[in-house]
Amino acid sequence: MRAPLVVFALGLSLPCLADTATDSLARPPANAQRFTIMSTAGKHGTSARWTTADGTRMGRDSLLLRGMVTEVESSATLGRDGMLDHVVIRGHTPSGDAGETFSIKDATASWKSPVDAGSAPYRGSAEYVAFGGPMDLNADLIEKLLASPGHTLSLLPGGQAHAEQLTTATVGEGAAKKQIKAYAVTGLSNTPVPVWVDASGKFFAFVDGLSWMPEGYESAQAQLDKAQTAALAEHAKAIVPKLLKTPTGPVAFTHVRAFVDGTRFVEDQTVVVDKGSIAQVGPAASVKVPGGAQVIDGKGKTLVPGLWDSHQHVPDDASGPMLLSLGITSVRDPGNVDEQTISRAQRRAKGELLGPKVYPSMLIDGKGPNTAQVADVATSQAEAIALVHKAKDEGFDAIKIYGTFNPDWVKATAAEAHKLGLHVHGHLPAGMRPKDAIDDGYDEITHIYFVMMQAMPDSVVKVSNGMARFEGPGRYAKDVDLTKEPMKSLIATMAQHKITSDPTLVVAESLFMPENGDLSPAYAPYIGGLPPAVERSFRQGGFTVPKDLTRADYRASFAKLQALVGAMHKAGVPIVAGTDGSGLELVRELELYVQAGFTNAEALASATIDTAHLVGADQRTGSIAVGKAADLVLVEGNPAEHIGDLRHTEVVMMDGKLMDATALRSEGGISRRPAWFE
Repeated sequence: MRAPLVVFALGLSLPCLADTATDSLARPPANAQRFTIMSTAGKHGTSARWTTADGTRMGRDSLLLRGMVTEVESSATLGRDGMLDHVVIRGHTPSGDAGETFSIKDATASWKSPVDAGSAPYRGSAEYVAFGGPMDLNADLIEKLLASPGHTLSLLPGGQAHAEQLTTATVGEGAAKKQIKAYAVTGLSNTPVPVWVDASGKFFAFVDGLSWMPEGYESAQAQLDKAQTAALAEHAKAIVPKLLKTPTGPVAFTHVRAFVDGTRFVEDQTVVVDKGSIAQVGPAASVKVPGGAQVIDGKGKTLVPGLWDSHQHVPDDASGPMLLSLGITSVRDPGNVDEQTISRAQRRAKGELLGPKVYPSMLIDGKGPNTAQVADVATSQAEAIALVHKAKDEGFDAIKIYGTFNPDWVKATAAEAHKLGLHVHGHLPAGMRPKDAIDDGYDEITHIYFVMMQAMPDSVVKVSNGMARFEGPGRYAKDVDLTKEPMKSLIATMAQHKITSDPTLVVAESLFMPENGDLSPAYAPYIGGLPPAVERSFRQGGFTVPKDLTRADYRASFAKLQALVGAMHKAGVPIVAGTDGSGLELVRELELYVQAGFTNAEALASATIDTAHLVGADQRTGSIAVGKAADLVLVEGNPAEHIGDLRHTEVVMMDGKLMDATALRSEGGISRRPAWFE
């Protein structure tokens, strides 16, 4: 499940089961402006905006995404200054009731959302950024922004938005032909958000992994994606020489605590880098620093290998500096827009894009209402085999199979992938348990709740490509005995055959643990350093608990999922750390591993040498050893004792080139260093 900061900042909540009657929501009239919610995999929903006879602005979104449903509406009126002065949102979101209100009265702005409530003096010309609701509210904000002086607008509950023109395009034919413009909007997310408007400055389209395209212009989605990407790529190219510095000679990290050989922390070490590789590693007292070397004093600090996020759906070019600021120098991207993945790899190789090295998987799914966005869709065994060959030809390292894929096609598809040297991993196609997938050729099971699917009843397994993949484990995992069948044999099989787990425990934590308003521990250290709209999203709760269960039940089930990761690790199942998020969550993933019984060194290995080994790169990178590529991170603190100290990056080195972590954070939209937590 992808949950980029951009999506949260735009108020586009991830969907969930309904708890508000859909038929009570507004129905768009015939004259409403209508949009198709779509991705490269097809249509996922509809959106509409219109104005009633009394001047009320209305919005309505209906979305079915991978088996999860969202239904929301908004009604809004404008004040004398043209800004929103009254908003009501109704419907349902991943965390339950979407109910949200905003109003201005007696020069005071007041709001109440599913995650917060507050008020502030209203001094005019400020637009409320809704926590949730349909696209209409975001569209209204963009239109106000472009009509404001200098394309700058104050926001409520806080922050400021600014827009810069990116590029133009012509879409449609004949009478439907339009000239449109793309603007890059900052202040809503940590990276620029591209939005398209028409010649009069009215919202036209939002194009991303999930896009809002006006009806009749759906075929232009790829054109607009290509145009905005090309424009943003120019900025990405320009920042490379500003942030990435090639040393003029050797670099020596002296008197550091170093995580060497991928297994252990060693005190008072000196590590010398020359010509992009690690040249010396040893006690500071005995390593001779070359004359003329750049010396970086590491007293009281720790040098670790560049981190890996083994589950990072890279959202855009602008995410590169932020990921690097976190010390992440390598990622596995388990599914994205293929053209973007290929383009980024090519531009990075040319030195035109600053970001981690990406090891990509082609995401392959079947066709149906729950098809994953950005998936390559196979409607037959032959098409699945053809996609495997396409993945190999286009430079992908793996294929990732998704939940609507036909289980009968897995064995032949995996065999063909292995024949071509590709790794096979993924969700479980509906109807399969993990042992079935392993027998048919899976090398790795993605997400811990799919590993737990071995112990789920048939009623859950047969529909595990929808909400059941969450609700099933949420309901039943707490009662599973990991020392007995069927989990006992599954864990043994995974250990014996070295079947990897990419648990994304931090995702399960976010889905099962918090109530609306709770601040996720994954994000708490970053509060105060990101746009208010982003930080507000960090308080979004988990999925709605079924009426016959409690949040305590879901929390108990999460504890069992965490215990499962610990049990697999103890048995020898390879574990690789990934976030399926923005990357900010990576260290929290490691904290959860430590709670599950990993040593700090073992947790760090899961985000370094173990993932490097999984993709076959461990002879080149992934640990601090002589002869390896100099992918290194200098952090303040001691992660040997407090794994959370990995958040406090100071210097990042990738292939021997130096980057200042503070400068990377600034470019990545993080205005200050993360806070200290133990």
